[in-house]
Amino acid sequence: MSPPTMDLEAGAYSNPTKQRESWRMVLTLAYQSLGVVYGDLSTSPLYVYKNTFAGDIQHSETNEEIYGVLSFVFWTLSLVPLLKYVFIVLRADDNGEGGTFALYSLLCRHARVGFLPNVQLADEEISSYKKNDDYSATCPPRGLGGPLARVTAATKVRRMLEKHQVLQRVLLILALIGTCMVIGDGVLTPAISVFSAVSGLELSMSKEQHNMIGVYNIFHWNPHVYQALSPYYMYKFLRKTQRGGWMSLGGILLCITGSEAMFADLGHFSQLSIKIAFTFVVYPSLILAYMGQAAYLSRHHVIESDYRIGFYVSVPAQIRWPILAIAILAAVVGSQAIITGTFSIIKQCSALGCFPRVKIVHTSSKVHGQIYIPEINWILMILCLAVTIGFRDTKRLGNASGLAVITVMLVTTCLMSLVIVLCWHKSILVAVCFIIFFGTIEALYFSAALIKFLEGAWVPIVLSFFFMIVMYVWHYGTIKKYEFDVQNKVSINWLLSLGPNLGIVRVRGIGLIHTELVSGIPAIFSHFVTNLPAFHQVLVFLCIKSVPVPFVRREERFLVGRIGPKEYRLYRCIVRYGYHDVHKDDLEFEKDLVCSIAEYIRSGVSETNSALEESEKDEERMSVIGAGIRLPEDGNNDDAAGPSDSREILSPVIAPRKKVRFVLPERPQLNAGVREELQELMEAREAGMAFILGHSYVRAKSGSSFLRRLVIDFGYDFLRRNSRGPAYAVSIPHASTLEVGMVYHV
Repeated sequence: MSPPTMDLEAGAYSNPTKQRESWRMVLTLAYQSLGVVYGDLSTSPLYVYKNTFAGDIQHSETNEEIYGVLSFVFWTLSLVPLLKYVFIVLRADDNGEGGTFALYSLLCRHARVGFLPNVQLADEEISSYKKNDDYSATCPPRGLGGPLARVTAATKVRRMLEKHQVLQRVLLILALIGTCMVIGDGVLTPAISVFSAVSGLELSMSKEQHNMIGVYNIFHWNPHVYQALSPYYMYKFLRKTQRGGWMSLGGILLCITGSEAMFADLGHFSQLSIKIAFTFVVYPSLILAYMGQAAYLSRHHVIESDYRIGFYVSVPAQIRWPILAIAILAAVVGSQAIITGTFSIIKQCSALGCFPRVKIVHTSSKVHGQIYIPEINWILMILCLAVTIGFRDTKRLGNASGLAVITVMLVTTCLMSLVIVLCWHKSILVAVCFIIFFGTIEALYFSAALIKFLEGAWVPIVLSFFFMIVMYVWHYGTIKKYEFDVQNKVSINWLLSLGPNLGIVRVRGIGLIHTELVSGIPAIFSHFVTNLPAFHQVLVFLCIKSVPVPFVRREERFLVGRIGPKEYRLYRCIVRYGYHDVHKDDLEFEKDLVCSIAEYIRSGVSETNSALEESEKDEERMSVIGAGIRLPEDGNNDDAAGPSDSREILSPVIAPRKKVRFVLPERPQLNAGVREELQELMEAREAGMAFILGHSYVRAKSGSSFLRRLVIDFGYDFLRRNSRGPAYAVSIPHASTLEVGMVYHV
């Protein structure tokens, strides 16, 4: 074994064995990505030529059409999936996560352009945010063209976006359009992939054709087909075919279907593994496959009926059955890739309040990104069967799929131009060049796909319109409901005056009051107290919120503060989850919640704010507290978080039936006040927890317009009643749960 070497620049030892293991992991991921990420791209040769020559252009004796199509395919694959996605867009990951909504989340972290109502400045201290530190903070100034100039450009763009709410809404709508088109692609890709794969059954398997696939076709039928890689043949193609050639671009566009799935499924792999797999395996294989088909078709252009079959006419008769089986299996894998990407993007949208809550099943105990959503899977299946039965034709399915794919790419290009300025701190000129170069290419394909609106391209538009209405109505209703909470929250002075005025009774135990507010006291609590003048000896206003990052570290999850004077035992606890975090079960959450409050009390942070404890501002003075300790039965202390002595704040004891009991250790350094407060917290925990859950009925206020009443009273209310319950309902302890109903007039 080679001895460790010292990296003088990094100041650390590097072990060659570990480096070899790292490369072995990268190569393993690259191999795995061939099926998952590139399944959609690899099935494109089944239907590209068939859809391109499906009526818009005719094949002539000079083969200019074949060469022109091959030239378009080559340069499109080189510029869009290879240059744009592999070498540029993949770098814009959101802490390892990709997709349209991940780009939007990334922008929301670098500028206040999101509409998430409960964003706090403290959220920006999460380490996941810091992993994408400003370029100016990591690079020294380099004169006028250096980071300082780029920060100035980023500042101008950021201020413009933050100032104009119209631009923020346009940005949100762009993200929603891209998301909805990904869902539409999840409906159409399985249909066209499997349809094209089984189309080989139409070809007579007894037909003798002594040729081979790919490289052999090039050398056997037309060794000069490589000349078509010159962009000059694209010019000749458009000059000869004119309008028909422009319309046929909708079929050529299908060669890059799956590029967006490569970005959306980034969380399952790594940037390097995807780059290796695409650059050295997928890209050359696709080019050779298209060149082989072109070589064969250039010598068999008189067989007009064979264009219905496309890929299979170039396959030797002796191996057609195995190739057919492989193609069908590849189509299934490719379909699963885009479906998995749809699940991931739906989860992101749901966590960030832009999609109704759905059931999310985690299929892997190690990889949190591997999920399954039953409701979405059934919807995709029904819609996929509907479009397959309705069209029964790969041409119209191809038109529909092409429009969905190119729309997502256009949205990605627009969002990436902002990422280049706001997140990477490059000059505006670089962003303009990016959007002009790639935007022009994609706009050309978009126009060719859109012109076939009546020939199937209307399907993704209708599907996206439906899903976008659902997403926007849910987002709008969620925002309005939160605004009502903010406007109707009660003051601390009202809460402090409850005891002597109304004879409030404090009962034993801990009361958890869920609220979406990160400050103030929700109206639902005042509604509860005025009707039932009693609450628990320890009261915790609990806010479980999603932040626009994939993961939140365990030690940064809890944000704890105090409401009012110390003797009132009123706390606020904000629990932050990333959109790919897994919510814990009752026992784990209960333990972490109690220990985080105990650590807050023990740390003495609350004592430093005693001068402001009767002020409204005191609510905002909260501290990040480690998520507590591991139970002994877990047998694993790797996830222990917080200070080194946090294990001695409240020592857990496993009681019968695995109920957790906390024992206050003998610590002489704890002062009497802290010990008394911890003792009361322990006694309240032993008495049990009650969960007070608000059940709101949202209605449009009187005088609202017809559209507003339609959206709130029918749209949002219908979605709320038919969606899953909130995630906290299954993630927090509720020995007893009390629902408090209240009508929200928004």
